[in-house]
Amino acid sequence: MFENGTYAAWFKTPLNQGAGLAHVADGKIEGGDSFMTYSGTYTFSGDGFTAVLQVTRHSEGPASVFGVDNFTLNLQGKLVGKIASFTGRADEVPDMILEGTLIRSEEEDVAVKPRRTISEFDPRRLPTPPARAR
Repeated sequence: MFENGTYAAWFKTPLNQGAGLAHVADGKIEGGDSFMTYSGTYTFSGDGFTAVLQVTRHSEGPASVFGVDNFTLNLQGKLVGKIASFTGRADEVPDMILEGTLIRSEEEDVAVKPRRTISEFDPRRLPTPPARAR
């Protein structure tokens, strides 16, 4: 079962490839990339899942992975740990297969611990230059 959170998505068809982000929570998926938005639902059975997404263009740009601007995407896949692999088809282009991967994003600890103690700056500890001969 998907953990609620954000997933990085990579996908491709013979026509094109893409990447985006998908937020998964309680049976719903919302996400997008630079040109398209994704919205839909998913269900689980064991370690397998199915999802139906509505994909719509929000900005001008290159062709989508299916070559159409708006489509319904039907996915089926398998989740192993924090990585899901899937295949899918668009209702509008049923002969083209999409392959993809989802990887759950981890929260990063933003507090950075110094490797060593940093002492206060004391200008008296700076080396003195040699005296010049006149």
